Amino acid sequence: MVAPRPREPSGARQVSANLVSWPRWFVELRLEFIQQNLLLVAVAVVSGTMLLTLSVRRPGGAKSLTATQATMLINRENAQLIDVREPNEYVNGHVADSRNIPVGSLAERAGELEPLKDKPVILVCQSGARSSEACATLGKLGFSRVHTLEGGVVGWAEAGLPLKKGARR
Repeated sequence: MVAPRPREPSGARQVSANLVSWPRWFVELRLEFIQQNLLLVAVAVVSGTMLLTLSVRRPGGAKSLTATQATMLINRENAQLIDVREPNEYVNGHVADSRNIPVGSLAERAGELEPLKDKPVILVCQSGARSSEACATLGKLGFSRVHTLEGGVVGWAEAGLPLKKGARR
């Protein structure tokens, strides 16, 4: 004689069935959301890709340096700072001993930097965007040790390092 199976509470099978089907329901909900909001999802994917690309890839193989790393490179290897902002921005506040060569005239004034081709050069701008452009220009001209200052002059000041005002160099 076979022993009778113990009875399950009436809702037990229903609960276990819901637990098993939950991931499928969740996947279907996500797919439905993506289909209904395709433009929103596309914008999010493109934006994320652009941000990731800009933060990881540096033109010309440049390395981005924090203010502390830049200071160490200046002290240890006599790195030259090139401020690629416009002269009026430079006068309002710049890193001491930096040379002002605006990004727009960098290619035509590259001869001034010829002795620095194999030495460390740190490019500085207001926030970091123009220095990346300048880095690509110098990379094409054969400069091998070009760096950008992470956060530009703003990052330098936020690190508590001094800025010099006035006289152009």
